[in-house]
Amino acid sequence: MSAQREWFEKDYYAVLGVPQSATEKELSRAYKKLAKQHHPDANQGNAAAEERFKEISAAYDILGDKTKRAEYDEVRQMVASGVGPDGAGGFGPGGFGGAGGGRTFRFDTDGGGLGDIFGNLFGGGGGRRRGRTATGPQRGRDLETELHLQFEDAIRGVTSTVRFRADATCSTCAGSGAAPGTMPETCPECHGAGTIADNQGPFSFSQVCPTCGGRGQVIPTPCPTCNGSGVEVRAREVKVRIPAGVADAQRIRVKGRGGAGANGGQPGDLFVVVHVREHALFARSGNDLTLRLPVTFPEAALGADIKVPTLDAQVTVRIPPGTPSGKVLRVRGKGVAADGNGNGGDLLVTVDVQVPSDLTGAQREAVEALAVVLDGDPRDALDAAAQDRRKRDGD
Repeated sequence: MSAQREWFEKDYYAVLGVPQSATEKELSRAYKKLAKQHHPDANQGNAAAEERFKEISAAYDILGDKTKRAEYDEVRQMVASGVGPDGAGGFGPGGFGGAGGGRTFRFDTDGGGLGDIFGNLFGGGGGRRRGRTATGPQRGRDLETELHLQFEDAIRGVTSTVRFRADATCSTCAGSGAAPGTMPETCPECHGAGTIADNQGPFSFSQVCPTCGGRGQVIPTPCPTCNGSGVEVRAREVKVRIPAGVADAQRIRVKGRGGAGANGGQPGDLFVVVHVREHALFARSGNDLTLRLPVTFPEAALGADIKVPTLDAQVTVRIPPGTPSGKVLRVRGKGVAADGNGNGGDLLVTVDVQVPSDLTGAQREAVEALAVVLDGDPRDALDAAAQDRRKRDGD
């Protein structure tokens, strides 16, 4: 059984908020709920939420795997019987054979010691060290950059290129760390395992190989560009597919295009923050596009068919007779294009009746003549409402 020291110290069931008897489905449901709540994308700048997310992920990494969960449960049973990192029967300076007949274990905390991983407790053999090993394979950093888009490109979707400087796989050695014409060699001490065994009586432990740092290989002739790390800092260009309808400030994840991993580790991810430029005519409300349409008083009063721009081609919108300023007309299917789930938008046209500010003599005469023949006073409704209110108050 390959056990980690954290297993003696952390109750992963409590981390996920489930009983030890929880089913796989219950574990999955609890993990998804907590991961969504504490995900870094939903808690930007919140270090506590990020740490909580890592803790939740670590717990589910163990409990969500049948084999790891069985091993973890064995360790927790040992903890319940008195084996632990502290106190009688715990991990202390006494080594093996602690007080009270319990078992104790000794941790070697020097750089090449056991650190935080047991290697094949009660079983012998070696496993590659994971966790906090600074010299073993390390995943690359997640990187973030920005991309400025035209409004039309954000609505339709586009493939663009972002440029930045960051860690990248060494261009000289292709990440091997070895100078051109040479190759990494199998570590002579661990024979490629990355760990070495430390047998003590009935127990067998493993520790990271101090010669190769857990890689299983050594580099006799390091690459002159990266000094054996396999990583160099250089200008990079990454193509990014921006989906149709991307919103301003939205983050697009490009898997595996972040910082290069060290010592053979996997690369991180690249997050592209999109900034959408404003449009001269259109604005956006969710998946709908909005447009203010100026119309003349005669068009609003009598009705009219008016050509309206869209992001594609003009369409004709019918203005019904008597349309007031501020009326919103809907042109279906002319907003953000529908995605795979059928979520598309419309064009919302807000009528803006224009009132002329400078009238010619003829125009003034025409308006005055219209005022004479128009029936009714639009303020009559206000007067009626006020009288009705005074009557109710009097009652």
